[in-house]
Amino acid sequence: MNVIRLLPFLLIGLLPMSSFSQTAPVQTYPKVAGYVGILHPLVTFSSAGTDRNFDGHYVVGMPTGINIWKSARIGFSAEFVPTIRAESGTSKMSNFLFHPGILVALGKGWTFAGRAAFETSGRYGVTPVLNKTVLKGKNSSLFAAVPMPVRFGNDRPTTFTVGFQFGIAF
Repeated sequence: MNVIRLLPFLLIGLLPMSSFSQTAPVQTYPKVAGYVGILHPLVTFSSAGTDRNFDGHYVVGMPTGINIWKSARIGFSAEFVPTIRAESGTSKMSNFLFHPGILVALGKGWTFAGRAAFETSGRYGVTPVLNKTVLKGKNSSLFAAVPMPVRFGNDRPTTFTVGFQFGIAF
């Protein structure tokens, strides 16, 4: 009698654990993803001095791009960033940046982006970006990033900027 009562528990214990696990969908490549965000340059250093955002002016950008992942590890990205500058009671679009580059997945939601930079202001350079997926949903994810642009050209000193970016990828 006791064996009959224990039989269902014994059978459940003998089932392979894979019967209960859900399999993750197989990712196929290339994989295309788009994103949009808000960029705040925080501070810019150059031989002419230090320029801090929010100190007499406000600069904000709206990075919008497409990532094409060739594999789980490497991809290509094209980003476009219009920038607005507000100062002395007025605002204007102050720059437009074309930002192509490579993507390298570092694991655990971290990605490195190495981008070339071509600006309508006449400046050019490179932008290394460290990016982290902070919340991953079924069809979209939220991310935070730290871009570190280095710019040259247009008869201005070389600059190094640290910024903060957040956005949504889908």
